[in-house]
Amino acid sequence: MPLVVDSFVMGPFSSNCYVVRRERAAPEAAVIDPGDDPTPLRLELARMGATTAGILVTHTDVDHIGGVAALAEGTGAEVWAPEVEVEALRQGRTRGGLTVPPHDPAHTVKGGDEVTVAGITFDVLDVPGHSAGHVAFNHDGELLARALLLAGSVGRVDLDGGDWDTLLASVRGLLDRFPHHTVVYPGHGPATTLGRELETNPFLRELRAEHA
Repeated sequence: MPLVVDSFVMGPFSSNCYVVRRERAAPEAAVIDPGDDPTPLRLELARMGATTAGILVTHTDVDHIGGVAALAEGTGAEVWAPEVEVEALRQGRTRGGLTVPPHDPAHTVKGGDEVTVAGITFDVLDVPGHSAGHVAFNHDGELLARALLLAGSVGRVDLDGGDWDTLLASVRGLLDRFPHHTVVYPGHGPATTLGRELETNPFLRELRAEHA
């Protein structure tokens, strides 16, 4: 059965925060990348009849962790953050010198790990390129790839830790591992699929040629 994935656009960067549940009436949710003041999100969760069972962080840019500390402290939910980038969250200082409320997560993750939150088991994938320690969370063909791959675009690579060849290799790895109908939930904009991006994304021309 597909997960129930609700997207909430947060903050001045219009980043997607995802609330993921096993089913519509599930009493617990995993929250992915709360990037700004979580007060409206908490009100919406209450309306849904759901609590925050855990917070998953894909990478530590300001628009993906701005609300982590407040949500964790306000709900008591534990946080899982990427091992390579965890110091940015602990220190409250992100790329470019931007600051967020600091938080020391209960858990760090890396590719190959499994995380179970709200009754949902996610596989953790290393997907560097946009940032050095970016991870994605996958559950049964639903991929929270965040700032790696977007509908019609990809994550920027001009900040510290970004690298175009590494990003392309990460996308290639997803295409090799998952079927083309795999749903991708990006950090900005609408959901898409791996196949749609392979066919139409102007940034993936090289990969398109490889798969021709």
